[in-house]
Amino acid sequence: MATDYDAPRKNDEENEDSIEELKSRRNDKNSGKVDEDEVEAAESFELPGADLSHEELTVRVLPRQADEFTCASCFLVKQRSQVAKEVNGLVYCVDCA
Repeated sequence: MATDYDAPRKNDEENEDSIEELKSRRNDKNSGKVDEDEVEAAESFELPGADLSHEELTVRVLPRQADEFTCASCFLVKQRSQVAKEVNGLVYCVDCA
């Protein structure tokens, strides 16, 4: 038997709403909103500049080694092989020179 896939399908299980019900839902401002717990949603957001004083440092920080320098422009600690120039005692890296 051939099936006409273009023919409109109708299930008896579908719940047809009246025009008046649909119009009243359209006018209801809260009908499209999803119920969400505001407290739970707020806990998942990280705001820039948030207080992180209760957080622990999980990365081991080493002091600057003898073969490293701090660039006077970008203030990054780099290897001595990255020195581009030295002006008035200030050392600049290859990226900043």
